Amino acid sequence: MSIDIRNIQTASKSVKKEAEGGIFDFLNKDISFSNGQLNDKKKEAFYSELSILLDAALDIRSALDIISNERKKGKDQDLFVKIKETVVDGSSLSEAIKQSSKFSSYEYYSIQIGEETGKLALVLGQLAGYYKKSIAQRRQIINALSYPIIVLFAAVGAIIFMMYFIVPMFADVFKRFDGELPGITKFVMSVSSWFGDNILFVLGGIASAVLFLVWQRKKLWYRKASSMVISKLPFVGEMVRKIHMTRFCSVMALLIGSKVNLLQALDLVGKMTSFYPVQASLERIKEDVTQGKSLNDSMRQFGVYDSRMVSLVKVGEEVNQLEGFFDKVSKQYSDDVEHQTSILGNLVEPFMLIFLGVVVGTILIAMYLPLFKLSTSFGG
Repeated sequence: MSIDIRNIQTASKSVKKEAEGGIFDFLNKDISFSNGQLNDKKKEAFYSELSILLDAALDIRSALDIISNERKKGKDQDLFVKIKETVVDGSSLSEAIKQSSKFSSYEYYSIQIGEETGKLALVLGQLAGYYKKSIAQRRQIINALSYPIIVLFAAVGAIIFMMYFIVPMFADVFKRFDGELPGITKFVMSVSSWFGDNILFVLGGIASAVLFLVWQRKKLWYRKASSMVISKLPFVGEMVRKIHMTRFCSVMALLIGSKVNLLQALDLVGKMTSFYPVQASLERIKEDVTQGKSLNDSMRQFGVYDSRMVSLVKVGEEVNQLEGFFDKVSKQYSDDVEHQTSILGNLVEPFMLIFLGVVVGTILIAMYLPLFKLSTSFGG
């Protein structure tokens, strides 16, 4: 059995286009591999249930009928009914998946190979496991960062409110003073005055910058620059790399386990990933593998793959068990990401609170210091 690599390249063009989004999308990019597709949670439920039903010796049509009937009326039910009808009409499940345009190309080829090898239930279970891990990883990151992000927005909102409303009120009072204002008070008042005069320009500039970055997010220069900036960030850069390494290893294990040959697996992963260093490296790695170079030797050229991963891949190649070693590496990276996200959350939370306290405290001190001096002079 073989699959024409040209068919893979053609079928996955839409995946490649969406994968070329910005690195800043890494938290939610893999919820679906392109716009209009099912999200990870729905895919995980679909593959898990279908795998269980097929393991229970149900035929594919009956299994799809059960799944479609369980869905609430709407787009999801229409999708699964359409898949069922396509299968009833004589098409394979992989063809029905492909025609729906709601799934990625690597899912289609994995299911196709599962059908051809008689291991469809196993492949579906592997797909369910992949999406389950993807969902769990994303939830870990969200749980670790949600509170700090809320605190950050609260801090920015509080600072804007004080600078735009509170400080000008004090400034009107201070105009009646004959004495010299403290330096810190003058500074805060000047910042508040500038902010009040330019708030529309500031907000417009921020909105323009965001829109420009969204517009440019698929451009090569943006993807290169954003990945370089993210990679250089202390702690965060390494965590982002490991997140993408987890996904890379997980998908490689799934594809190789589904009997996709190495070159085809690299091609599909390259079109799925949104992380430019990985995507760029895979183009060179595919060329090296085609010319007879070992996978680990080719990977060793790129810093995005650390020495631990390369060493394990080398062992996997030597004992012809790449699937198992990619799976082990994926689990190791997943554990590292879980640990680092918890540390990041624990570090960022107090930092944000300290930042908020320092800024708000500085503004309050600057505003009340002249009043304290005034009351002291009156008391004297």
